[in-house]
Amino acid sequence: MSKDAIDVPVVGPERNIAELTIKALILGALLSMVLAAANAYIGLLVGLTVSASIPAAAVSMGLLRMFRRSTILENNMVQTAASAGESLVAGLIFTIPALVMMKAWGGYEYGPMVAIGVVGGILGVAFTIPLRRALIVEAKLKFPEGVATAEVLKTGGIENDKSQQIKNHVAAAGFATLVKGALIGAVVKLLESGLGVISSGVAATKSFFGGKYLFMGDITLSPALLGVGYIVGINIAFLVFLGGVIGTVIGVPLNWAFNSEAIMLATGIDAAKPMADLSTTEWGQIAGQSWQNCRRIGVGAMMVGGLWSLISLAKPLWNGVKASISAYKASKGDSSQMARTEFDTPIHFVGMIVLVAIIPVFFIFKNALGAYEDANFIASVMTVLMLVFGFIFSSVAGYMAGLVGSSNNPISGVTIATVIVSALILLQLMGNDGLAATLGPIAVIFLAGLICSAAAIAGDNMQDLKCGHVVGATPWRQQIFQVVGVVSAALVIPFILNILDQGYGIGRVSPLNPEATMLAAPQAGLMQALASGIFGAGIEWNFIYMGFALAVVLIILDKIQEKRGSDFRFPVLAVAVGVYLPLGLSVPIFIGGIIAHVLKKKSAKLDEKSKQTKESSGLLLASGLITGEALMGVLVAVAAVSLQGMVPYFSGISVAGWCGFAVFVAVTYYMYNKIQRS
Repeated sequence: MSKDAIDVPVVGPERNIAELTIKALILGALLSMVLAAANAYIGLLVGLTVSASIPAAAVSMGLLRMFRRSTILENNMVQTAASAGESLVAGLIFTIPALVMMKAWGGYEYGPMVAIGVVGGILGVAFTIPLRRALIVEAKLKFPEGVATAEVLKTGGIENDKSQQIKNHVAAAGFATLVKGALIGAVVKLLESGLGVISSGVAATKSFFGGKYLFMGDITLSPALLGVGYIVGINIAFLVFLGGVIGTVIGVPLNWAFNSEAIMLATGIDAAKPMADLSTTEWGQIAGQSWQNCRRIGVGAMMVGGLWSLISLAKPLWNGVKASISAYKASKGDSSQMARTEFDTPIHFVGMIVLVAIIPVFFIFKNALGAYEDANFIASVMTVLMLVFGFIFSSVAGYMAGLVGSSNNPISGVTIATVIVSALILLQLMGNDGLAATLGPIAVIFLAGLICSAAAIAGDNMQDLKCGHVVGATPWRQQIFQVVGVVSAALVIPFILNILDQGYGIGRVSPLNPEATMLAAPQAGLMQALASGIFGAGIEWNFIYMGFALAVVLIILDKIQEKRGSDFRFPVLAVAVGVYLPLGLSVPIFIGGIIAHVLKKKSAKLDEKSKQTKESSGLLLASGLITGEALMGVLVAVAAVSLQGMVPYFSGISVAGWCGFAVFVAVTYYMYNKIQRS
């Protein structure tokens, strides 16, 4: 589709059809909560989140079809609010679990979390309102998810009446594909975590050559991770898998070969014990400890990757800030003759929102600092840092969303940079003696939570506004729906995280269900390590230095690929997350990426309409697998909490591993065949 075609909206500015309606508000708020729950689970599991705009649009069309009359602009408003929930939860799960990991919180405290989510999210919306015209209308950045979502919305037609029966059939088919995927994902998760009749994965630990070589490997049998791999594509999927290979297949045996005595000491096994006498359980403990050491390589790579993201974003950062300033100046002109499709929230309202937000931001930090004697001064400094960093990184996130899309936006990278810079500033102001050593890292995580939430919402906001620009939405109404989505999601996210923490454990073993597979929360684990380490809790540097070296190699490879003009790149953070996570999680992601790549190659010769149909079908099926498994995962966690950890119902079934593998193969085949035939 040409840029000129995109510039002609589906609903012209002279038309005023239903847009901001009660049913759209209610449905948008509910979907925001549901998608927040789904993205919380999958994001904590693998450290990757995917844009929810397309599945939200499909669900919206499917549900609004039940009403006598609905419009494309109502559908757009619903997906705008719903996708805000998905984005906000990313900002919170990348940061807030660090407070529980460092034992600053016993659980996920409702009041502070809601405050961080609401204030950070609303500021993210406000900071990007001036960017809309500059980046979408004038710069004409591609905003891939926004354009793709608009194409999905077009299948539902402008109005849902008898003249749109053909388009309604297309919309119904898309909704049905999403629902089928969700049912498959939910049933598989119920059979695995709820009933225990199939295994969640297959793992093996073997020693060779008299114990001198140690192999550790596994595969997680998850349909949701297939969906993640399909959506992120072969490049990211391969890099996450590569990280897993580096951390587990290569790292574990090398670490064991060079540090066997230290590893045995750490596991409580007598180093003098002959290797031939070690039991299977002891070999498993040794392999686990060796892997725990190696995953710090991922921490080091993420540190360098975060800082490199900030350095490499210097030009987009400057462009984003310039665009924001230019848009602010332009907004002072006469708006009385402005078309409906160009009417943003007035800039003086935006300024008032930012000024009013200073008050809750100050008290959020003051609450974090507790009894610290200079709490007012430090809270004031942190408030200034929030406004400055929040504006800059929100501008960057909005700009980068236009270049690479929301799913590939380096939000965690700029948050890592925020943690490092703010921790170093606070260390100079507070020192690390007494209360400062405890409260300093807490304040840093609060700041990271606010900024990460703002940046995540900023990128999502720009994608949604691009979609609105294509379909002919009214910008100020979309911005209201963004706020509706933020507030709705913020109200339920603390409950969701508490349930997941008790049912599975987030970055720690669940006290109620210790047998459950823990949700790794890789970014939050890194935030905790950085904030605490800078304030003197200590960081084990040897493996982190290796991560530094790995990151440098990846940056060099990425620059080489950039100069060659290759589409295949080497972003550091994707490999770093793969190193940090268990290998098993990266295997189904890689398989999903392969499926996407093969099907894309096969459809290369098709016409544009057929390509678009196949692409939409694949995205909806993959999104359904993710959403269904994630929501069932939350329900199983609720059951685990209610039954005090008595989940799964059956356990110890000898063929569960084979059954799980068979089900995974069947889902993989179904996914490939379904998309190919669409």
